[in-house]
Amino acid sequence: MELSRREFLKASGAGMGGLVLLGAMGSEKVPRAIPLKKEPLGETYTICCYCGVGCGALATAAGGKVINVEGNPDHPINEGTLCSKGQALAQFRTVDGEDNPNRLTKPLYRRAGGTAWEEKSWDWAITEIAKRIKKTRDDNWISTVNVGGTDYTVNRTDAIAHFGGGELDNEECYLLVKLTRALGMVYIEHCARI
Repeated sequence: MELSRREFLKASGAGMGGLVLLGAMGSEKVPRAIPLKKEPLGETYTICCYCGVGCGALATAAGGKVINVEGNPDHPINEGTLCSKGQALAQFRTVDGEDNPNRLTKPLYRRAGGTAWEEKSWDWAITEIAKRIKKTRDDNWISTVNVGGTDYTVNRTDAIAHFGGGELDNEECYLLVKLTRALGMVYIEHCARI
């Protein structure tokens, strides 16, 4: 018996359909119970920090570590979905669930003209940063500007700018903007807007 290509495909399709129907009729699907976790984990609502959209997320922590981040289904913006960057929120400081061994935990400083990094204490780093910000601010302070023959009080510095990163959450950004405005900065930007 010789079959054309079309007849072969028809027969193959009919045979597969018959096998599927035969298998479905002979087996009854019995639902089984899915074991649930017995102890509740700490779940916290947060906002994704990667862009300006403001998607809601649920962060789950156990043992002092974030173990899961997923979209918040009750949030009106993303309704439970997250982009690929938002889905990776739990990996900020971990690799395969363990603390990243390459993550810096102490300040490193390289002297002007130097080639090697030196490990410094946090106290030294914070004091040095504060001294440099104060000196730059004082050396470049603008208290008034003259526009069309009229002096206007501005109290600002144009010599310092602040550039925020995607890993900052809303609360950190709020505090940083308060600090930078108090220092008289006007150039305040975030990576999500660039």
